[in-house]
Amino acid sequence: MTDNKILIVEDIASLSIAYAGHLETAGFACVIVDNLSDASVQLQTGKHGYSAVLLDLQLPDGNGLDWLQNEAELIAEIPVIVATSDGSINRAIDAMRLGAYDYIVKPLSPARLVTAMRGAAEVSQLTQKVATQKSPAIAKVDASRAGFIGESPLMKNIYDQIKKVAHSKATVFITGESGTGKEVCADAIHRSGARSKKPFIAINCGAIPEHLLESELFGHLKGSFTGAISDRVGAVQAAHGGTLFLDEICEMELKLQVKMLRFLQTGTVQRVGATQAENVDVRIVCATNRNPVQEVAEGRFREDLYYRLAVVPIQLPSLRERGSDITLLANSFLAKFGKEEGKIFAPLTLELSQNFERHSWPGNVRELQNLMRRATVMFNGPNLDASITAEFSDSISRWAEPAMSQNAVLTDSAPAVSASLNISHLDGMTLNQIEQIVVERAVDRCNGSLTKAAKSLGVSPSTLYRKKEKWDLAQTTD
Repeated sequence: MTDNKILIVEDIASLSIAYAGHLETAGFACVIVDNLSDASVQLQTGKHGYSAVLLDLQLPDGNGLDWLQNEAELIAEIPVIVATSDGSINRAIDAMRLGAYDYIVKPLSPARLVTAMRGAAEVSQLTQKVATQKSPAIAKVDASRAGFIGESPLMKNIYDQIKKVAHSKATVFITGESGTGKEVCADAIHRSGARSKKPFIAINCGAIPEHLLESELFGHLKGSFTGAISDRVGAVQAAHGGTLFLDEICEMELKLQVKMLRFLQTGTVQRVGATQAENVDVRIVCATNRNPVQEVAEGRFREDLYYRLAVVPIQLPSLRERGSDITLLANSFLAKFGKEEGKIFAPLTLELSQNFERHSWPGNVRELQNLMRRATVMFNGPNLDASITAEFSDSISRWAEPAMSQNAVLTDSAPAVSASLNISHLDGMTLNQIEQIVVERAVDRCNGSLTKAAKSLGVSPSTLYRKKEKWDLAQTTD
């Protein structure tokens, strides 16, 4: 960790001594060198001891711009503040493009110098925290954090739960809002346990049509149904010895839930078209962004299956609950995506960090990840423009629209719907027929978009896709 030590690279002794005096009065420790070669040696031998570098651009053994370019890896985690004369502002801007954190115009104002260094020191501390989180050595020691970044008490509790369940055979039921990292959690459980060298198979129950999901899970024999041109092993058998992760488990149809329950009770799987069951050894981890207890209460999920799956429940926290983890994640994404784009970004400023931590993040980690990806594309670096926070209000508006639409369906538009249907006309209709009318009207209101219609009705898009497929098939059969 840094101890607020500054490396001053300046060949004019009177200036370097003056800079050191101002900084030491403000609580910094200073090391002075008068050439670029000595600066490189200092950073190579004591890189993690420095909070920042104060760099003059004109030095006896070279140009500061060339040094920034040639030593990009060496200074990647250390903020560099460039000292420039009035006539070289353009060169200072070039330095920023090469990764410098800030620039100060000579003659340096003591107050400006100290303020810039304090900001750089804060950035340095955040960068080193991110580097620690990404350290391969730490990842090997603590596999329960695999894929996760965060030091908040809530996340430490999650790591602790992962460690406790990793070596057990008990099924785990992960819940949490969309984008909180449920698959990351499942993978961490797998990697932390004795099954880590065996397969980790993930199936999204909401993304596979109902008539194919059974085959995807349990496999089939050749000729067992139209299109079964060869024998196929399902995900359950493919995960033998390892872990099967069932995402969006609450999207599974009730009749398939019965077969899933039997598999959990017997430890055997029977492929579609087969007459005999086969033994399998699989650890089951499942997840949903719904409230499973409510799904059980409303008859969409079997109570006996829920209790069989929820032996060990894990509730992932939303991003807005995780405090300073937001900054750690944002800086990690910045570093990762910046590297992919061939750019170097400084960690978030204190002001941006505070704004990020005040945002509600309705899309959780996935929303933050997408924002940082856009930022690395739209900005050249090294710093992000404060205008990025304007996207917060946009994202809030986007997320608010579905909720408003849903409220409209339940309130304002309800009389209109009942009036246009003439409620007496519903007499004699089955619930399925009424449901089809409501869904088709919602799709029409959303200009044919099933995704938007699903949001307005408060269900997942996969549910509407399956229902539409069922209705289309019935119409074709008729």
